Amino acid sequence: MQSVSAAPVASVALPLLTQVYADYTAADQHVWQLLFDRQMALLPGRAAEAFLEGVRRVGFTRDAIPDFREVNPRLQELTGWELVVVPGIVDAAVFFQLLADRKFPATTWLRTLEQLDYLEEPDMFHDVFGHVPLLTDAGFADFLQKLGAAAVHHGQRWPGTLEQFTRLYWFTAEFGLIQQPDGLRIYGAGLLSSHGEVKFSLSDAPTRLPFTLDGVLDTPFEKDKFQDLYFVLTDMQQLPESLAPLQARLLE
Repeated sequence: MQSVSAAPVASVALPLLTQVYADYTAADQHVWQLLFDRQMALLPGRAAEAFLEGVRRVGFTRDAIPDFREVNPRLQELTGWELVVVPGIVDAAVFFQLLADRKFPATTWLRTLEQLDYLEEPDMFHDVFGHVPLLTDAGFADFLQKLGAAAVHHGQRWPGTLEQFTRLYWFTAEFGLIQQPDGLRIYGAGLLSSHGEVKFSLSDAPTRLPFTLDGVLDTPFEKDKFQDLYFVLTDMQQLPESLAPLQARLLE
């Protein structure tokens, strides 16, 4: 997940950071190429069509690490979103406020060759390759904005409710699956950016359940490991339709 801590605190201003593109080395560009080629060889037939189309729409290629100065105008034109640079993990209140403002937090550091398959926290390949393509899809982009706005609204009054919004985000935007007419597909960024978990999530090893709001909200999750359980959408419309009953549940 892009870097959300479990403990909600009052929203604070983020330091103003930028992607210093000139700092990327030839080794960094090589790692991007390796990661991009590996995932793009694996994802056709496994990733949701909206993601694959999003890669094309946002202009990601193997040739270069994405430059946020080029990515943001494309995103703004397509769905009104933009990437903002964060130093690392941000707390839940800040994270959801950014989503509410149509800003997606992203780190700019890239893993090394020695870290291709394991990271302790998300790098920019996860944040950018994993998340940005679906931000070009109007329906999904609107869902994330409304999720952020609802989390901010309820979290300001009852900070403990942010855990419920975090679970919905985790089991959808990070580790969600969808049953398309042509088969089971991945749309969660935590899967799309992970070579190993792409294969694992679609194998016979994990448990997969139909997406229900109660199921998601009643299920805790663990980081730093492959997930034991995934929830499967039948239609992306289930995501925005989950927000009203979630807010009603919190008011009970």
